Amino acid sequence: MPTNEPMFRKFTGVFRTLLRVSFVDEALSRVPQPLRGLLFRHRELIKFAIVGGTTFVIDSVIFYTLKLTVLEEKPVTAKIIAGVVAVICSYVLNREWSFRNRGGRERAHEAFLFFFISGIGVVLSFIPLWISSYVFNLRVPEVSLTTENIADFVSAYIIGNLLQMIFRFYCFRKFVFPEEMTPEIHEAEPAGRLERP
Repeated sequence: MPTNEPMFRKFTGVFRTLLRVSFVDEALSRVPQPLRGLLFRHRELIKFAIVGGTTFVIDSVIFYTLKLTVLEEKPVTAKIIAGVVAVICSYVLNREWSFRNRGGRERAHEAFLFFFISGIGVVLSFIPLWISSYVFNLRVPEVSLTTENIADFVSAYIIGNLLQMIFRFYCFRKFVFPEEMTPEIHEAEPAGRLERP
C-alpha cells in the first residue's frame, strides 16, 4: 500500500515556508515613517490579530453551521466545539508565525500552557453568550430568530472574543512564549527598506 508521507512532508514544508514569508513585514516596510517604526515594534500584535481574524472565520463558520443544523437547541455546545477547533488552528499559526521568535519552554510544556490558557479564553468567550441566552433569555420563542442571532453574534463574537483576545495575548507573551530568541526587527527590516521614500 503506497504511503502519503512524501506528499505530507512536501505539504508541511510548503506550509512552513509560507508562514516564514512575512507579508506583514513586507506591508509594514511600505508605510511611511514615523508610523513604520511604531508598527514594526508592534508587529507581533498585528500578526496575533491576523491569526485571530483567521480563527474567527473558522470559529464563525463552525459555530453557525452547528447552531443552524444539528445543535440548534444548544448554542453554547456549538460555541465550545467551534472554539476548540479554532484554538487548535490558533496554536499552529501562533507558534509558527506570530510568536516564532519567542520560546523559552519545551514544546510539550509550551503546548500545555497554550491550550490551558486558550481553554480559559474559550470559557471567557462563551460566558457573554450564556448570559445573553439564559440570563436575558434572548432565545426563540421569546425573541425573533433574527434578534437571537444578532444577540448571539454580539455576545459570543464581539464581547466574548474581545475578552479572550486581550487575555490570551497577555498570557501568551508572559507565560507561553516568554523569551524573545532573536530580534525580529533586524530580520524583517533589510537596510535598504528603511531608506525608501
